[in-house]
Amino acid sequence: MTADPAGAVPSAAGERRLHPVTPLRRAWVPIAATLGVVLQQGDNTREWMAEQPAVLRLLALAALVLVFSLYGFLSWWVTYYAVTDTELRIRTGLLFRRTAHIRLDRIQAVDVTRPLLARVAGVAKLRLDVIGTEDKDELAFLSEKEAAALRAELLARAAGFAPEEAVRLGEAPDRELLRVRPRDLVVSLLLSLGVWSALAGGLVAPVVVWWLSSNPWAAVVTLLPLLGAVWAGSAGRFLVEYDWRVAESPDGLRLDHGMLDRAHETVPPGRVQTVRIVEPLLWRRRDWVRVELAVAGSKNEVLVPVASRAAAHDVIARVLPGVDLAALSFSGSPGAGSRWVVPVWWKGYALAVSPDVFAARHGRLCRRTEIVPHAKAQSVRLTQGPWQRARGVADVHVDTGANGTVTARLRESAEAAELLRAQAARSHTSRAAARPDRWMTAPRPEAAD
Repeated sequence: MTADPAGAVPSAAGERRLHPVTPLRRAWVPIAATLGVVLQQGDNTREWMAEQPAVLRLLALAALVLVFSLYGFLSWWVTYYAVTDTELRIRTGLLFRRTAHIRLDRIQAVDVTRPLLARVAGVAKLRLDVIGTEDKDELAFLSEKEAAALRAELLARAAGFAPEEAVRLGEAPDRELLRVRPRDLVVSLLLSLGVWSALAGGLVAPVVVWWLSSNPWAAVVTLLPLLGAVWAGSAGRFLVEYDWRVAESPDGLRLDHGMLDRAHETVPPGRVQTVRIVEPLLWRRRDWVRVELAVAGSKNEVLVPVASRAAAHDVIARVLPGVDLAALSFSGSPGAGSRWVVPVWWKGYALAVSPDVFAARHGRLCRRTEIVPHAKAQSVRLTQGPWQRARGVADVHVDTGANGTVTARLRESAEAAELLRAQAARSHTSRAAARPDRWMTAPRPEAAD
């Protein structure tokens, strides 16, 4: 076994340690536990500290620093990773040992994230999406150069390249498809009704609670979660989606974004289960849309935070090759029965089916169009409550591999029954003809040498 504290690029033959800055991160675990105990025993702690001489207090502080530093160092010392011909192994644990064996052919995404302090220190975190698991394994921290090299090697290995060739190929080239200007992002946030609704609630609800209860603390408790919602939908979202870039590469679509914490994510090819196009009411005059994804086993949800419809369709064409979104013809729900089941809002429901996808639309203020390729449908269901049965309408649900469902609501009963039968046949046929989910559907230019 070889160990390199400097964190060189890993090889298939040996194990390597993480970057030497990692112990500083690991030390926060006992620090947080100690602070929790101190806060819980606040009065007793202050009394004990007041009774002790200054020298003893300094010695106690020095002992705590030593213990925290030793814990961080030892936890770093016993953590290794190695890339073999078939898997990535991560061995960690100071008291309880844990060894993760991650099969390379099960890796569907490798993301590099760089929090603000990590960027200052020149290190990055590698996070892995693996088919069949919900929690991401991660390597924190690696040097930025090492993280990029290891990411490129893992993606090449997942595509089936030999170990020596995977190292030689390095990072696959990419081509920029879309970049969101900060100005457009700010305008889109200002035109979001959800942000203004949360802000209005944050101003009105605490006043009402204070007036009814005469308790200012109750008003503060009401205000805090509303302020959190306003932050998450405005400034927090701006920080996350700042300088959003979408690029196409043989590894899939690469997403780079973030102001303080810079993230480099990958949309795995062939793993997208559902595409959702969101059209808020105030965005429609500018013909702007937001594109969201459901990817099996991944938490990457946003593909495009805001863009023109034409630009968004061009990006979606890379995710759903061969699908012409502009050619989809939506038919609304029948008014005779639907208006009594869902008054007013029934006009927002619509359905479109093409040879490649099943698409359902809903919403009037904020319109959402959900698109699922036939090959990604896991099951098809028809539901009909007593009131729907009395009005002659039913819902058809298409379940996907990302634990999601696309629902065509309020279709005529006869149409829904035929849609159920036809969709089951389309899904079966499409799955049989679908290509396997593999990395790099196009060869890398260097591989031809």
